[in-house]
Amino acid sequence: MAYITNETFLAFLLRVILGILFFFQGFDKIFNVKMSGVISFFKQETKDKNIPSVFLSLSAYLSSYIEFLGGLLLIIGLFKTWAFYILGIDLIMVCVAFSFLKPMWDMNLVFPRIILLVMSLYIPIDWDILSIDYLLVFLGK
Repeated sequence: MAYITNETFLAFLLRVILGILFFFQGFDKIFNVKMSGVISFFKQETKDKNIPSVFLSLSAYLSSYIEFLGGLLLIIGLFKTWAFYILGIDLIMVCVAFSFLKPMWDMNLVFPRIILLVMSLYIPIDWDILSIDYLLVFLGK
């Protein structure tokens, strides 16, 4: 039987906060701003860059749903490792896109997510016992 320690609470805290940040970012883009608004924004920002409309639309949908679903998976602690990896790739795509739009962009939205993601990946998996992943492994024994 595992006990909650400072380390297990740290793993839980970092994972859930990161999940909340991504979940609500995706939620806002999908349900409040709507995908048409997100795509319209990026089309406006890139109008002089000759980026194909299909690429912009695909990127907007992909990024929004990755953030929404990845954040949800982190909050509940299901498929955590894959969620970390996919959200990390999403952050790379976001950094490339922002750098393409404006080489000197403000990182205040991205930087906290990068730090939380790096810290979460650095923490040993054995510490994160407050998750569905751990429960499934524990019940499988």
